[in-house]
Amino acid sequence: MTEHPAPDASPDPTAPDPWTDLQAYVALPRLGDLVTGPDGQLLVAVSTLDEDGTGRRTAWWRLDPTGARPAVAHTRSVEGEGSAAYLPDGRLLFTSGRPVPAGAGEDAGELAAVWCLPAGGGEASVLASREGGWTSVTTARAGARAVLGLPVMLGAADLAEDAARRRERRKRKISALLHTGAAVRFWDHDLGPDAPQLVATDLPADLDPRAAVAVPAADLPLALPDPGRALAGTPSLSADGRWAAVTWQTPVAAGATASSVALVDLDAAAAGRAAPVRVVAAATDAHDFRDAVLAPDGGSLVCVRDTRGTADEPSAEVLWVVDVATGEGRALAEDWDRRPTPALLTPDGTAVLVTVDDNGHRPIYAVDLTSGRRRRLTDLGAHSALTLSWDGRTLYALRSEYTDPGSVIAVDLLTSRLEVLPRPVAYPAMPGRLENVELEVADGTRVRGYLATPTTASRSDPAPLVLWVHGGPFSSWNAWSWRWCPWLLVAQGYAVLLPDPALSTGYGQGMVRRGWTDWGGTPYTDLMAITDLVEQRPDVDDTRTAVMGGSFGGYMANWIAGHTDRFRAVVSHAGLWDLATFLPTTDLPWFWARELTPEMRRRCSPARFADQVRTPVLVVHGDRDYRVPVGEGLALWWDLVSRHEGPPEDLPHRFLQFPDENHWVLAPQHAVVWYETVLTFLDVHVRGGNAGEPPAL
Repeated sequence: MTEHPAPDASPDPTAPDPWTDLQAYVALPRLGDLVTGPDGQLLVAVSTLDEDGTGRRTAWWRLDPTGARPAVAHTRSVEGEGSAAYLPDGRLLFTSGRPVPAGAGEDAGELAAVWCLPAGGGEASVLASREGGWTSVTTARAGARAVLGLPVMLGAADLAEDAARRRERRKRKISALLHTGAAVRFWDHDLGPDAPQLVATDLPADLDPRAAVAVPAADLPLALPDPGRALAGTPSLSADGRWAAVTWQTPVAAGATASSVALVDLDAAAAGRAAPVRVVAAATDAHDFRDAVLAPDGGSLVCVRDTRGTADEPSAEVLWVVDVATGEGRALAEDWDRRPTPALLTPDGTAVLVTVDDNGHRPIYAVDLTSGRRRRLTDLGAHSALTLSWDGRTLYALRSEYTDPGSVIAVDLLTSRLEVLPRPVAYPAMPGRLENVELEVADGTRVRGYLATPTTASRSDPAPLVLWVHGGPFSSWNAWSWRWCPWLLVAQGYAVLLPDPALSTGYGQGMVRRGWTDWGGTPYTDLMAITDLVEQRPDVDDTRTAVMGGSFGGYMANWIAGHTDRFRAVVSHAGLWDLATFLPTTDLPWFWARELTPEMRRRCSPARFADQVRTPVLVVHGDRDYRVPVGEGLALWWDLVSRHEGPPEDLPHRFLQFPDENHWVLAPQHAVVWYETVLTFLDVHVRGGNAGEPPAL
């Protein structure tokens, strides 16, 4: 694999430094999804800050796949664009929040539209609009079939009934939801009164761009016969658009959800008939199936077979190949001790392209469907947004690493030659150094991580250390994160340790098994061991340290606070505190119930050790967090406050609450508040700075 860096836009030397100016940081553009089209078109989604700095909007930029010309904006609107896909004739379909012209839909409510941009550019026109919006746009690579994802009122026979029911609920101001199963919410939203659906339509080449709306939404037939809440994710289409592979979720006993893979007959859907849904990889008592990608000829698919975890054994993932005609399935590359995620099948259907966490990176592999032989296509970095050129020769992907917020790469599938394309955004140099650190712990396991240090850190001026624990827990520090950015701390003079302890992915099933059902055991000792290693460095000050983390990282921060006073400050974002109260209130209780036995809930709850917390704790939680409900943060806060026997004004702990944020903190100005609060808290307790409120508050 050879790499050929492409010319890139240069940062403005007069602009504020985004590593020390948080407003400049949240204003940095971000790269998102990739879309390819006929005749070599390549688009990348670029997200930028809106005019008042309180939200983000996305536009599609056109890249030159040869790398010879600079990127140019292909769509632009104040409201921003969403999902997009090309038709074979070069027309681009995309969702957008831009205003819908008069006459393009109903008068009441808020309309959202799918737009059509003519081949060669020009003015976009409305393809279809409706209240309730659209969730995805997928197109076939042959013919003119478009498949649109959309939320539809449960039980509605068609989109006309859907619209009528929406009007009635809005008129009567009804927001109540009636549930018939265990799933009632997901991440940050309540489930219902609508659920995912699909419509499929064949678009003629002579759509009138002057029409207010090309395809009346009420004329689009629903593809699935009353699917309830079974449909999940975005469909994968055969090249001719005849078939769609989807994840199909169904409720089972004891409040659990089973996940299968199904095929949808889109020819029936496009003809206005209810599409037959055939499950081709059916969930069992031991396995779930998900994340299917369909071969271009529709003859086979590859998905993930997930062996369900038990109280004794963690879940295990393997690639699963299904012969569509017979329904027979088999494991692929079963000896691969990793957790691969399928992204695409090659045009000839002989190999599947996958991403997989691996030793602090997320490379792309091509896996042969017959032999299971693996060919690594990329080296460093974490890869996402994979898409193939329409001739099938070139793979495009978004690559990031801790020294690069995002680049678009092109890989020749025949030669493995890799090139970096000119991107439409410029990023400043990182304000420090990044290196790999690792050690062998007591049981012989290799534990590694990244260490980011200021360029000024030295023996004579060692940097205070922040141990930053990742979430998941099945995750790895391997990709750039705008949400968890160590460089904002490095720019303030901190060294930041990003370790992958037990339960981390990318090191084999044994690494996950080491921490299974023992969250406060091996993950904790791994974290302390690698922290001990880093604290021996002359450029790190082992007397001024802190620990922070979010989600499972917040859990570990809480656990650490009750088990050692070696750190001067603890930052717990969306951290689990009492596993007994977490389990029945999270949005996926059935998933966690497989591991969190009553005994483990008692033994591994940080709340058990509340009396032993001696370190100042910053508690951070969003009220719209349904994965780790805000009750965990409130319980932690009460346990901290109620144990403070000194004057109230001397309380060392703080609680940063976001009433309208979820598991993450997504609004740009809330991200500013988050970092200001964290940095202020660290400055006070780690460096002995003067107490004060964050500037934004």
